[in-house]
Amino acid sequence: MKTAVVVPSRYDSSRFPGKLLAIIKGKPLIEYTVEQVKKCKKVDYIAVATDDKRIYDFVIKSLKVDVFMTPKICKSGTDRIAFVASKFLKRFEIFINVQGDEPLIDPALIDEIIKLLKKDSTVEYITAAFPIKDVNLINNPNIVKVVFDKDMYALYFSRFSIPFNRDGLKVKHYKHMGIYGYKRKFLLYLSKIKRSLLERIENLEQLRALENGKKIKIIVSKKDSVGVDTPKDIAKVEKYLQ
Repeated sequence: MKTAVVVPSRYDSSRFPGKLLAIIKGKPLIEYTVEQVKKCKKVDYIAVATDDKRIYDFVIKSLKVDVFMTPKICKSGTDRIAFVASKFLKRFEIFINVQGDEPLIDPALIDEIIKLLKKDSTVEYITAAFPIKDVNLINNPNIVKVVFDKDMYALYFSRFSIPFNRDGLKVKHYKHMGIYGYKRKFLLYLSKIKRSLLERIENLEQLRALENGKKIKIIVSKKDSVGVDTPKDIAKVEKYLQ
């Protein structure tokens, strides 16, 4: 089963416009993300999918991977990748969505997701989580939280603190990481479904699958990653790199 990693890269982020071209220690953010993907051992092909000519031109000039222009109507990274899969990448059976604002994503995590998708025929959609160690992040709406069942399937994702710890019990909170894996058929199916209510309320694309009764497998990553949601996150990435 051939595997493609596609990095969806939107310029007009509401919280940080142009962040994928923001400079971190001398290089644009998206360059770090692509460099991490290039370290993977189980990836057959890498591309960037964008709706912006500035990102397109930079990738063509500097990153030595393919880049595809996608329509502005694509509302999520999943929709962007599905467009590329249906139009250009018909020979691939597994697609990995590494969001462009994840410059520190662990290549071993990407490989682990690919391995599970190939090994388990029942898994069609997969993502990753990591235990939250800083209690200040639990109530941060920029950090998406996830709860999952005993079989490691997602129950819900939210920008709110979940689970809400009413009685102060000992509980682990998990943050959702910016990576997804899909079987081809499921990716195309998902992109054809209308954006769901909870997806629009929380602005979380993965809720579309849950609202339509589909399962999302969760892998708990061995390493944390620092996503860039606001300009303040640039300093966090720089500190991590040091």
